Amino acid sequence: MRWDLFCRVVDNFGDIGVCWRLAAGLGARGETVRLWVDDATALAWMAPQGAAGVSMLPWDASAAASPPAPGDVVVEAFGCDPPPAFVQRMAACARPPAWINLEYLSAEDYVERSHGLPSPQPNGLTKWFFYPGFTPGTGGLLREPGLIEARRAFGRDAWLASQGIAVRPGERLVSLFCYANPALADLLEDLSREPTLLLATPGAAQRAVGADRGALRVQALPWLTQAGYDRLLWACDLNFVRGEDSFVRAQWAGVPFVWQIYPQHDAVHAAKLDAFLQRFGAAPALRALMFAWNGLAPWPRAWPDAAGWAADCLRWRDGLLMRADLADTLVGFARQKG
Repeated sequence: MRWDLFCRVVDNFGDIGVCWRLAAGLGARGETVRLWVDDATALAWMAPQGAAGVSMLPWDASAAASPPAPGDVVVEAFGCDPPPAFVQRMAACARPPAWINLEYLSAEDYVERSHGLPSPQPNGLTKWFFYPGFTPGTGGLLREPGLIEARRAFGRDAWLASQGIAVRPGERLVSLFCYANPALADLLEDLSREPTLLLATPGAAQRAVGADRGALRVQALPWLTQAGYDRLLWACDLNFVRGEDSFVRAQWAGVPFVWQIYPQHDAVHAAKLDAFLQRFGAAPALRALMFAWNGLAPWPRAWPDAAGWAADCLRWRDGLLMRADLADTLVGFARQKG
């Protein structure tokens, strides 16, 4: 099928990160994808090699008075609304494309109730809600073909050496990808108490971590490709991630992670965090740490048990692997609705 995937980059890199992984995943399955994006700057370092079956086009071209004819499927990511001129072309088709709104990821109960529901439009078209999720009643999570096989074959020492990362004997390796976070001072204090190499990603993490302290060493990372970031997560003993894309990739890594959810002014993110931790079966110490990292509780006195935490992450990942991934689910859904 021919796909039109619309993405608006609101802030940070989560929107384009998810959309590029989806586009590349569809291309890897033999689909043809046009990715319409209003700001493709991040793809220069995120996906410099492009992807088979995927072409990237400027948003403005789809908003022109005479945009190109739509494909078989139109996906708007996160309710970004395709330009009216493009929607008019959709409505004029003898066989209109399947129109799908790819929603944000959540573990909340409403996701299963809302997944796959129709939204009739004034022009006679129907838009369908498609929700990623963690249960069989949702669209699943993005997982490209061969990901887990690559994870299992990963050579940690060789990859670290290729990146100029030298871990000293006895050091734990921690990655940090975060929004601005007042709890960072507490985290750094805890990490400084035992030998740790902290790998800080560009942006808020590097701006805030400062210099080495105590037993903590800090190394600034360059921008990594999506594949490179995956391998960073695989190489580390603990990963601090944020938003949606890195959150999902940390789960596929199968090692302990701490999630900083995208903050919302009305504190809706607290319910979203709680819903995920309930599904994950988080131990009380992990729940306390994640709530504190998100500014929703005081900083905890004790960290989760390392062995139990690692086992829980593997258990969780193995359970997710038993479910269809999002791209396959989306292809089946689009064929049914088209």
